[in-house]
Amino acid sequence: MEYMIGVDLGTTATKAVLFDDQNQVVTTVSKAYPLYRDLPDMAEEDVDEIFDALMDALHDIVREANFKKDDVVAAVSFSSAMHSLIAFDDNWQPLTRVITWADTRAVKYTEKLKESGLGDEIYKKTGTPIHPMAPLSKLLWLQAEHPDIYNHAAHYLGIKEYLFHRLFGSNKMDISLASGTGLFNIFNLDWDEQALEVTGLRKEQLPTPVAPYEYETKMAAEYAVITGLPSNTPFVYGAGDGPLSNLGVNAVKPGVAAITIGTSGAIRVVSDKPVIDPKGRTFTYALDKEHWVIGGPVNNGGDVFRWARDNMFDAEKSTAALLGTDAYDLMTQIAARVPAGSEGLIFHPYLGGERAPIWDANARGSFFGLNHGHTRAHMLRAVLEGITFNIYMVSLALEEVVGDLKSIQATGGFARSPLWRQMFADIFEQPVTVPEAFESGALAAVIVAQKALGKIDDLYDIEKYVGTSNTYQPMPENFEAYRELAPIFIRLSRQLQTEYENIANYQRKHAK
Repeated sequence: MEYMIGVDLGTTATKAVLFDDQNQVVTTVSKAYPLYRDLPDMAEEDVDEIFDALMDALHDIVREANFKKDDVVAAVSFSSAMHSLIAFDDNWQPLTRVITWADTRAVKYTEKLKESGLGDEIYKKTGTPIHPMAPLSKLLWLQAEHPDIYNHAAHYLGIKEYLFHRLFGSNKMDISLASGTGLFNIFNLDWDEQALEVTGLRKEQLPTPVAPYEYETKMAAEYAVITGLPSNTPFVYGAGDGPLSNLGVNAVKPGVAAITIGTSGAIRVVSDKPVIDPKGRTFTYALDKEHWVIGGPVNNGGDVFRWARDNMFDAEKSTAALLGTDAYDLMTQIAARVPAGSEGLIFHPYLGGERAPIWDANARGSFFGLNHGHTRAHMLRAVLEGITFNIYMVSLALEEVVGDLKSIQATGGFARSPLWRQMFADIFEQPVTVPEAFESGALAAVIVAQKALGKIDDLYDIEKYVGTSNTYQPMPENFEAYRELAPIFIRLSRQLQTEYENIANYQRKHAK
């Protein structure tokens, strides 16, 4: 039997998924690690903790597979969270932790870049909206507030590139992740000269851009021993998690949108060429040279649901633990008791600032419309509806850029919730299809590996393996509530924007 391993490098965990030669999941291993938020707006990870998580995941999956004598792992391929940044000195020792996409400490320098007009010029060449998530802004922040690090940094990588460097001694970045840095020209497929000039970087400080199909062999012997994989096992670079999520749910044809909600979320469609939004609301990231993913990311997805669980439903969380059930299942049962529209309670889910569609790192969350009749159940349903309304608002901007959306493929943790799936169908007033395979990112990474090794000729081969699907039809009885509330949600998000900076600055000033 010939196997492949798809690795999903996420914000809070690394997951390894073993696939057989029919691309069916054999076993899955996940290793969690903390996201450090020691200071206001900070969101960092530890490089060694992530490396250890990868080693442990690969070791455990090889052990659980219990391979027979002639079995072989043909490749390990990667899907990775985007926008991370790590600074290294001349000896490749890290000078920082992993500064993740969720870190917004560069907000002040991002706003200056926007106001100067340079931000818009760079966006139109890089396809990455000007926002603190991007390494472009993080570098400006390092330069201004941590010159000791900036002046000693000889190299900059993201987390996946660091893992490859440690395993193989390489210094490369796939063009998919490069296209999310704000430093990469998506039209000439190289580091952008103007972005380098703005950040003060030299091209040699950045990794060499390569195709997602490039791979490394000759893993360092000590790591081959730890993982149980032969040192000549091909490790395929793969691509960013957003583009691979589209591939993984077979949302690669025109007009087919993929909605993903994990810790964060996004809505994306695929184009055969880069497409720039004149208003700067959407991103354009590469899957490969022939496939470009156009969409909008949101900071606030499943992490907001988790916030509600931890801060409003602590008793239910304890009850679920005693019963051996899932706390989220119990919570969605509670939310389902409340009618669509939460009886006029609206929640803006901007607990961690926001990317699309408002691109405001100062944004903050709020309940609007609270009255004496509202309960925790109303608040919980409003949280789920608020996350959904926000992605719906992104879809309206996306349709201006790429045209009407014909269908929606859903993936991520939220796709396991029947209530949330139905909510998307009702708010979007479109059928929502949920593929049977939940490990869509890892499956897509394996498809990339198969193309890299010449086992398939076309990425569209994935259609054979996505599996049967469940489709949720919109319920007309819920249209009226959502049609009335969606415009209020959108107007409020714009009106509140005038005060977001003031309240965010207050919070930073008084943070403990």
